Amino acid sequence: MRTFVYCRSLLAFFALLSFTTAWPWPPSMPELNGLIQRRQNEDSSASNSSPAKTGKSQPKATGDAEKPAASGTAAQTKSGATKAAKTGSDKTKSAPTKTSSVDARLPPGGVNMITPSAIAQTSYYKVGDYVTFGWNYTSLSVKPDKIDVYVSCHANDAKYTISSNATFEPTGKVVWDTEPEASGTAPLLTETYTLVIHDASKDITAVPVAGHLGTYDQFQFGMYTPQPYTALKDGWKCATCSGALSSTDLQALKFMFGMCIITVLSFTWFAGGFGALF
Repeated sequence: MRTFVYCRSLLAFFALLSFTTAWPWPPSMPELNGLIQRRQNEDSSASNSSPAKTGKSQPKATGDAEKPAASGTAAQTKSGATKAAKTGSDKTKSAPTKTSSVDARLPPGGVNMITPSAIAQTSYYKVGDYVTFGWNYTSLSVKPDKIDVYVSCHANDAKYTISSNATFEPTGKVVWDTEPEASGTAPLLTETYTLVIHDASKDITAVPVAGHLGTYDQFQFGMYTPQPYTALKDGWKCATCSGALSSTDLQALKFMFGMCIITVLSFTWFAGGFGALF
């Protein structure tokens, strides 16, 4: 019996719940209905307008609002340039250095004179003239970048530079102006001089290395200063000439004439003893 009553009460409750749910709003609450509808319309209009706003381009900022963006872009550009510079410098530093290996059994590089010829007799040049030197290189495996050429004199311990830091050429050639004003600080003497050719990047006393140019100082030549002209009428005399015979010349002449006289007399006496002359 109690179960039946409980079931009837539960059915009545569900029936009442279904009835109240389907029942329309009372006439006394129109404003609440309009408020709910207006809120729904505003939410739907906001959702419809959002894509349109995102599709449009944003207005360009002016004034102080633009400065942070510009500074940020400049900072990014500067940092990118700095990174690129650092990357380039790192690549440059890390580039491998090319080295050339030379067989240690090879002789050092040398010089072969062309003008004047090395096999010619000693050359003499007058102070004030132009002197030309020409040469080529031998046994040279590593070419130097720059060449120094100068002339040295041991008599006055002077050095006369002809060419300094000259570009290397397979065949070298220099012209030396021996005028006193152009030759150097020390005056040129009537002496023997030495031509020196060496690598400008090395010291002149450096030990020769296989395949590399060593210091060349084997060519010697003479320089002389001509005497001023003096006419015979002004009293010029030859230092090595004389109008009289020397004592040695006189003795030679006396011996020659004495032998001639003895020969003639001896032949006359010998021939007269046989009666050949009478």
